[in-house]
Amino acid sequence: MNHRDPKTSILSTNPRLTTSKKSMSIKHINAVPHLTTALSGPLYDIESHLLTYQAKIESWFRSHWLETPAPFYASVDLRNAGFKLAPVDTNLFPAGFNNLNPAFMPLCIQAVQSVLERICPKAVRILLIPESHTRNQFYLESLATLQEIITKAGFDIRIGNLNPELEENQSLDLPSGKKLLLEPIKRQGNRLTLENYDPCLVLLNNDLSSGRPEILDDLEQMILPPVELGWNERLKSEHFAEYQKATREFCEMVDIDPWLITPMFRNCGEINFMKREGEDCLAKNVEGMLAEIQQKYDEYNIDKPPFVIIKADSGTYGMGIMTVHSADDVRELNRKQRTKMSASKGGQTVSDVIIQEGIYTFETWGDEQAVAEPVVYMLDHYVVGGFYRVHTGRTTTENLNAPGMHFEPLAFAETCNAPDSSKSPDADPNRFYAYGVIARLALLAAAREHAKHQ
Repeated sequence: MNHRDPKTSILSTNPRLTTSKKSMSIKHINAVPHLTTALSGPLYDIESHLLTYQAKIESWFRSHWLETPAPFYASVDLRNAGFKLAPVDTNLFPAGFNNLNPAFMPLCIQAVQSVLERICPKAVRILLIPESHTRNQFYLESLATLQEIITKAGFDIRIGNLNPELEENQSLDLPSGKKLLLEPIKRQGNRLTLENYDPCLVLLNNDLSSGRPEILDDLEQMILPPVELGWNERLKSEHFAEYQKATREFCEMVDIDPWLITPMFRNCGEINFMKREGEDCLAKNVEGMLAEIQQKYDEYNIDKPPFVIIKADSGTYGMGIMTVHSADDVRELNRKQRTKMSASKGGQTVSDVIIQEGIYTFETWGDEQAVAEPVVYMLDHYVVGGFYRVHTGRTTTENLNAPGMHFEPLAFAETCNAPDSSKSPDADPNRFYAYGVIARLALLAAAREHAKHQ
């Protein structure tokens, strides 16, 4: 996939794969065949190329998982612009298991069994530690589904709570009809326990945005994922630096331009949105990144204006994020916008931001043609499903992780790891194979993040 000549299409120099001008146009939206959804969007060139190199890709992943084992679980937000498919966020404490297609429950169960037999073969009892809040019904439904997966995998799992105000068991009835029992956590020596329950390992589903509680320090029990991967220590800029390294290696093997699957990013010094400190640095970096993106757009004859996303360098839940089309957008923020950008989840002050290349989403859902983006879920290094985040009130350049979004399960016909090269590249499960490859590259970057801190 030679990308040196800006007048050529993405794959025009590869004799095995050619593309027409029509298929490169990001205005040209084709329906995805064989799906039960109304999803649409072009991705032919990248998908076709990944299918061609499938054997090499799977071998490459296997060798790297041996070097750097994957985190216990993760979800990756992707954006598909047709000419580009790339991750925009990687969450190592995923909270949307209830949105997965129920048909893929067996794959989730098998993945849990595989990873726990490998890393903790004597495990019987598991303590699941969730976020401390108990009012978000969607999160509680995810927690119940995760508990169900692990129970069906053959493990005894109970849910503790780090909230010191929880002094007795709390039973919750969920809208789905499921029930949750939250129990106060006790510390006995170097072990976490519940009443009459001594777990073999601790599974975190709390991203530690508010900090690392002392109760988790110096435990003799294994903690998955490790506390070092919490947002109290982890930075998105570190993650995407590792992702860039991984994709450079990967793209050299499969002969494509890394930009096609990698978002550019920058970060500058500290910023205080309310006091307008660091604003000039941010504006200059935005200006520089927009120019870099425009160069790539010119190279590939893309007729859309570039944009960037500014977001907190740590944290999740779609907070502290804005879309920017020019440096002036940064300098002209009103008080409401600056207030919104100054705090992230848990009220944590935003003092560092990442400036990330904005990636269009040209995936749509339903009769309303609402914008959508795929979110891929993994347990260990296995792709186990995902869903589309859909937002009827947002545009192709905006963050979809916002109030008003809803979720539609991915209509997998087969596992993401079993593409069919005899089908159209855009057919299922080929599209999902492409999603799975990019998501696993992000997972590998996260694994390398952890390895650096060990």
